[in-house]
Amino acid sequence: METLPNALPAKVGVLGGGRMGAGIAHAFLINGSDVLVVERDEASAQGALERVTESVAKSIARGGVAETREQITSRLRVSVDYADFGDRSLVVEAVPEIWDLKVSSLKKVEENLAPGAILASNTSSLSMSGLAAELARPQDFLGLHFFNPVPASTLIEVVIAKQSSDSVIEAARAWVAGLGKTAVVVNDAPGFASSRLGVAIALEAMRMVEEGVATAQDIDNAMVLGYKHPTGPLKTTDIVGLDVRLGIAEYLHETLGDRFAPPQILRDLVEQGHLGRKTGRGFYDWSESK
Repeated sequence: METLPNALPAKVGVLGGGRMGAGIAHAFLINGSDVLVVERDEASAQGALERVTESVAKSIARGGVAETREQITSRLRVSVDYADFGDRSLVVEAVPEIWDLKVSSLKKVEENLAPGAILASNTSSLSMSGLAAELARPQDFLGLHFFNPVPASTLIEVVIAKQSSDSVIEAARAWVAGLGKTAVVVNDAPGFASSRLGVAIALEAMRMVEEGVATAQDIDNAMVLGYKHPTGPLKTTDIVGLDVRLGIAEYLHETLGDRFAPPQILRDLVEQGHLGRKTGRGFYDWSESK
């Protein structure tokens, strides 16, 4: 594997250029890697290019990056062809949290990887060992769970599948350091550490709104001011997406029991199409910020 002085792979791939995928691409780009983003069609690929380029521009404007926009984006390419992953040392999958989609996407990527290349999933809750069992080279697979927004977050959860090799785990630790972030290493379990705790708090906050205990704003303020959370659990849910939170909660409910049962208020909002910031409404009104 060709690596940079900061231990990052020289050539990185990202499958999926949505908010998370674009953020992951941004993180590797500004730290020197050549990055390829593969999307499902040309329109999506163009959207991914625009998202990453805009994110890079914001980092430069904040003064946190030494290179120019042109220097950084010269290392960025988008594609709709999985075969282009053939020269990548690391590919991070960042498609929606749907089991069948994850499995089919990971298999397609793996089919096009060179020997020794490493495949990672950005899943926030799905079984890493279960996903690994679907692959031909499970020892070269693990979880790299980035947090939203990726450029501002200083945490990456390294999730170890039962099949992950020791060398892959050590490489992942080095990559996280190379990105200027901190690794939290966890063994595969439903929800890992971060999603399990974060969703538990968010679901209880939703029940409190549902029961009329307090407004969403006051509940969030209690956690921000009292517990020093950067944002409250309900605003975070709006940022992540209510549909995403519902999917994770349903999976945790199935695997860990009734304490993760999604509240009716969450199901109702998702059914009504109120998914948070991306649709303009969730527990908050985001219409002016869209």
